Amino acid sequence: MTTPADAPRNDGRTADALRPVAVDWDPMGFALSSVLFAAGRTRVLCSVCLDPEVPRWRKGSGSGWLSAEYRLLPASTPSRQGRELMKLSGRTQEIQRLIGRSLRAALDLEALGERSLLVDCDVLQADAGTRTASITGAWIALAAALGRLQQQGVLAASPLRQQVSAVSVGLVDGVALLDLDYSEDSRAEVDLNVVMDEQGRLLEIQGTAEGAPFSRSRLDALLDLAEPGLRALQEAQRRALAGAPAGPSVVAATRTTG
Repeated sequence: MTTPADAPRNDGRTADALRPVAVDWDPMGFALSSVLFAAGRTRVLCSVCLDPEVPRWRKGSGSGWLSAEYRLLPASTPSRQGRELMKLSGRTQEIQRLIGRSLRAALDLEALGERSLLVDCDVLQADAGTRTASITGAWIALAAALGRLQQQGVLAASPLRQQVSAVSVGLVDGVALLDLDYSEDSRAEVDLNVVMDEQGRLLEIQGTAEGAPFSRSRLDALLDLAEPGLRALQEAQRRALAGAPAGPSVVAATRTTG
């Protein structure tokens, strides 16, 4: 397997480099918190709203809940995506379940109390990595939302327990690459999505051999490539939160890049 140093890419990145990350705060003024998260040309609008109730099956438990919805907007891809209304595709259901699982892993749901956090991830532009960008951007919006609930006196303490980020890695022409764009993802022999917390613990790995099977050693090499990228994304998340405005009433959005 070719090493990162041997692998120039179409956009000039080295094989072990992330795409440029950018965060715009509160483009949606009525959400508890929202960010426009960009990873290269992939852009996802992530918002968090509060529901003072929990799903029926959760009532009386003393614990809260978080649910996530994910959509590709119609003009987010070169060929227009039809709107998914009454029936969601299997891909959409799988991705929004992944987002929900990843974000719930960051929370103490008992500390949230019997209330729900509703996370929406709407892809404005898709250049691969939309599910990983959704998780990374939604965590930023979630952390800000919980901080604002504390400021408002709704929560006595934040139920946020850990930081979560996600990134893709893959093998393209035998080369291990971090943070694939569409030109790479569309021809990858192996494609992995990796979700990790700030302690380096893996929350989820989604992996596919698009052609021939791959070895355990190649899996380990891809995970080794993903970890520094995930830590860099977590540093970008922390920088973004450090520049977060006080609340969604702020008219002029601030911008954080990393």
